Amino acid sequence: MLTAFARAFRTPDLRKKLLFTLSIVVVYRLGAHVPVPGIDYTVVNQCIKETKGSNSLFGLVNMFSGGALLQLTIFALGIMPYITASIILQLLTVVIPRLEALKKEGQAGQTKITQYTRYLTVALAVLQGTGLVATARSGSLFSSCSNRFDIVPNQSIFTTITMVTTMTAGTVVIMWLGELITDRGIGNGMSILMFVAIAAGFPGSLWAIKVSGTIAGGWVEFLAVIAVGLAMVGLVVFVEQAQRRIPVQYAKRMIGRRSYGGTSTYIPLKVNQAGVIPVIFASSLLYIPALVVQFSGSTAPWAQWISRNFTKGDHPVYMLAYFLLIVFFAFFYVAISFNPEEVADNMKKYGGFIPGIRAGRPTAEYLSYVLNRITWPGSLYLGLIALVPTVAIAVFNGSNQNFPLGGTSILIIVGVGLETVKQIESQLQQRNYEGFLR
Repeated sequence: MLTAFARAFRTPDLRKKLLFTLSIVVVYRLGAHVPVPGIDYTVVNQCIKETKGSNSLFGLVNMFSGGALLQLTIFALGIMPYITASIILQLLTVVIPRLEALKKEGQAGQTKITQYTRYLTVALAVLQGTGLVATARSGSLFSSCSNRFDIVPNQSIFTTITMVTTMTAGTVVIMWLGELITDRGIGNGMSILMFVAIAAGFPGSLWAIKVSGTIAGGWVEFLAVIAVGLAMVGLVVFVEQAQRRIPVQYAKRMIGRRSYGGTSTYIPLKVNQAGVIPVIFASSLLYIPALVVQFSGSTAPWAQWISRNFTKGDHPVYMLAYFLLIVFFAFFYVAISFNPEEVADNMKKYGGFIPGIRAGRPTAEYLSYVLNRITWPGSLYLGLIALVPTVAIAVFNGSNQNFPLGGTSILIIVGVGLETVKQIESQLQQRNYEGFLR
């Protein structure tokens, strides 16, 4: 692998792409440490130290921003508004015929959908930025900090508008940086930035576990977490690479004097066809009850029940709800992202068929049957991987809410890493070099 890295940097055009991607990453990480105007950064640092940087309500967004959310920097919202906008547009494509027609138009239609995604990203950034500023002003961002009401000294309307505008502009810059990586660098830009944001928090979280440990100065807990992380990475790589290949045969056709078809190929159906989307959906949905209770300030029995069961992730009710939501969203997302009838119609149009299965409706039913069979282990795998941090928090008696090897972070890091390495490998193989995965 080290030889492959050296060959990658020896290739001029590939070296330019890698260095360009690294320079964008450096700019992104620098922006994650520039504070938003209007806050008292000294108080923010004090509150982070007092609370040890833990906030279960904003943990997901803070992870995707590389810790910038709790530091209230210009990149505080991170890539989350763009991810949310992309998911919403993907769901609306199934519901709105106009978006479905644009999707079928090819590159021109995809460009239009991308433009809609950018507009929705800005709108969501304004909404989330307003909510974050309101949370910081009310002191709810660090509920256990003694000076939490001094984070925003000047609470005038002008200061609030300036903070929201700055955070929205930061999100737009992140979106632009991601598109620059996609166009001129290596890999998918948004995925690379997400990878960097998550990986940036690993060293601090691992060291926090070592510091808070009690056995042999914390080294036993530290090494145990490393071992669990390596085992999880191996499991994720194994499952993410697993796929069911359905053979497809194309009949030979004569068009003029040329012969077309007569080839064999396959339809790759991944075990984890939904990716990390179900985990994001389930996490976001479980944050809503706690947010409602926090902002309403209600002391009713239902609010107390939510505060006991859904504020922290170590409660059995929370774990069960989290697991069931992941399984549900895995089936839901696979159902809207893969249409067996459309695939069967396209195969029939071009003379393709699955050996032993009639073309048309029987093919669609067979694809649906196979997809449901492999989605079950994929959804259960997602649920178990996502429960690892909650179980770890319960084992450590909630001493460290920033358990670094969470299911979402491991899935994203391994998935993005594999796809990026494959892209570099394909470019190396075009120049007759051996790739990374050989």
